[in-house]
Amino acid sequence: MLDLSTRAPVTIARVEQPRYTPVAQALHWLTAALVLAVLPLAWIATSLPASPAQSFYFQLHKSVGITIFAVVALRILWRARHPAPPEVYVPRGLALLGRINHWLLYLVFLLMPASGIVLSAAAGSTTQYFFLFPIPPFMAKNKAVSDLADQIHLAGQYAVYALVVLHVLATAWHLVVRRDAVLDRMLPRQDV
Repeated sequence: MLDLSTRAPVTIARVEQPRYTPVAQALHWLTAALVLAVLPLAWIATSLPASPAQSFYFQLHKSVGITIFAVVALRILWRARHPAPPEVYVPRGLALLGRINHWLLYLVFLLMPASGIVLSAAAGSTTQYFFLFPIPPFMAKNKAVSDLADQIHLAGQYAVYALVVLHVLATAWHLVVRRDAVLDRMLPRQDV
């Protein structure tokens, strides 16, 4: 009979992934929180009849959208000075797909607020940034420009859904199936 009481316990080594800087991590999670806020604000605003409540929700939606634009622009500037850490244990093809998805997310998170502010300005609307100060229209009313910006904004909405879902599913796949600790790259180090 084999005596198991004298055997040393088996430990499984945790894969260590190089991490993004704390600033990059904070900007990532701030972007995620803002995106989670901006979408319901739009859904609420578009479901309401023309009213002060609808205007309130649209102003909040536009304010959060402008903030997303600023945060993503800051993320891109930060990333230019602080490149992404290398992917460890991730096949090159998957790493490339991840980079493409990230850059498409950056693009759509810049395009959506830009098209929204053009839509608002071309419709002759003033945006009250978090009700602190007005951003007056920067162009004359123009229905053709407003309609085009509206179409871009609508198409961008579906791009946001698709890219965010793909990003979350890929993260879940790395976490549950591959177990390669890719999510750790965007989390603070846990010293245990």
